[in-house]
Amino acid sequence: MRLLLSAAFVALATAPAMADEIRIAHIHDMTGALEAYAAQSQIGLMMGLEYATEGTMQVEGNDLVVTEYDSQLRPDLGRALLAQAFGDDGADIAVGPTSSGVALAMLPVAEEYERILLVEPAVADSITGADWNRYIFRTGRNSSQDAISNAIALGQEGVVIATLAQDYAFGRDGIAAFREALAGTPAQLVHEEYVPTDTTDFTAAAERIFNALQEHEGDRRLFVIWAGGGNPMGRIQAMDPGRFGIQMATGGNILPAMVGYRDFPGMEGATYYYYEIPQNPVNQWFVEQHMERYGTPPDFFTAGGMAAGIAIVEALRATGGSADAEELITAMEGMHFETPKGEMWFRAEDHQAMQSMYHFRIALHDGVEWAVPELVREITPDMMDIPIRNQ
Repeated sequence: MRLLLSAAFVALATAPAMADEIRIAHIHDMTGALEAYAAQSQIGLMMGLEYATEGTMQVEGNDLVVTEYDSQLRPDLGRALLAQAFGDDGADIAVGPTSSGVALAMLPVAEEYERILLVEPAVADSITGADWNRYIFRTGRNSSQDAISNAIALGQEGVVIATLAQDYAFGRDGIAAFREALAGTPAQLVHEEYVPTDTTDFTAAAERIFNALQEHEGDRRLFVIWAGGGNPMGRIQAMDPGRFGIQMATGGNILPAMVGYRDFPGMEGATYYYYEIPQNPVNQWFVEQHMERYGTPPDFFTAGGMAAGIAIVEALRATGGSADAEELITAMEGMHFETPKGEMWFRAEDHQAMQSMYHFRIALHDGVEWAVPELVREITPDMMDIPIRNQ
């Protein structure tokens, strides 16, 4: 049973979950700039639950019932929907959201209702950092994992870097973590630029970046952190940064966005997931089933959704089918589980999932419409000193 709820008008009240039913609320941004991410997350979540339960959608005799809510990129709405899910609709566990801003608004609600919120795929460090509480777990990578892996990929001798990011939690946290991580490498960060999330004209920002980089000798890179539509890389590339010896750099992205990466052969960075990189039984099943059902390979946020689904099932198995938050916290702290990316585990101190990232180099393959992030090396958890920021 699945219900698709529109947040604009839903005011559904139901009885508390029956003893043989575990209700999972999936609150994500189904409309707005991140809707493609949300759609992938939902597909992945359902495939993860299916895979981990071997198709039964049951754990210890309890049916798993998933309900979707659309937070529409609005922090106030995300907060209200999580309160509705826990308070009126009898949800035992919540998953989501897509936006870091929405996630930060939702965190106190999980603490108020004393129920688990499994954050996927919102990235801001503060989710498992300054704004964290003990009811929050995250399968998604955090800004530090993004930043440190990209610093490992880019932080070579003689490299000078400027950054461009959106001016909100995702961008600010991402650059702060990147700055901190890059400080431990021979590379030099010389300029930071932040623009509104709806920016379409990057001329002024690009000129400031070009001017800053030209003041320094070395291998000049512009590192971009961006989420949603309006990615500036193509627009900035059209301004010919190469005339100043400036190369673009960024992390991974969803496949439609990777089409634009075809303009940057040889570009390097670090990514969370690309379907051809991990070699393990979970990913093999995932890729085969996604291709069979949807005619496309699984994408960035589909993998994250699947990891969340698997984590929920493994946690419920560990509690003998109980969705009691205290029992789940005990089970999940330090819990190891297999995902399309390989093994993850929840760090006990902040409930952040430790996981590999992948240093890539962009290549163009015949017959593939997007640029391919070919693996340079796997960046394993032991290679990344991920700070504990909730203390």
